[in-house]
Amino acid sequence: MNASVLFCLLSLGLAGAALAEKPRVTLELKDHRFTPAEILVPSDQAIRILLINRDGALEEFDSDDLGVEEDVTPHGEVSFTVGPLKPGRYRFIGELHSRTASGVLVAAPAAAPR
Repeated sequence: MNASVLFCLLSLGLAGAALAEKPRVTLELKDHRFTPAEILVPSDQAIRILLINRDGALEEFDSDDLGVEEDVTPHGEVSFTVGPLKPGRYRFIGELHSRTASGVLVAAPAAAPR
C-alpha cells in the first residue's frame, strides 16, 4: 500500500472518529449555582460534561443518580463522562454548597429525523 492511500485511509478513520464523538455539555458554577440548572441530553449515549468553576471556592460535583463525584478547583475546570443513560432524570449537587448548587440532567430519546 503506498503512502498516499494509507494517508487517505487514516484521514477517513480520523474523520469518522470525530463524527462519533460523545455529545458535550458545558456546565458553569457561579455564586454556588449551576448554569444551566437543567440539562437535556440524548439518552442511550455517553455524555461528556465540562464543568467550569467561576467561584473562588472548591466544589464537588456529586450525583448518586449518575454515580459521579468530581472535585473542581476554584476558578478551575474538570471534564468527565457519564452514561450511556437510560431515559430519565438524574439529579446532581455541589456537595460543598448543596443548599444552592443543584440541578438535573434529563436524558430523553433523540427525535427521529424527518
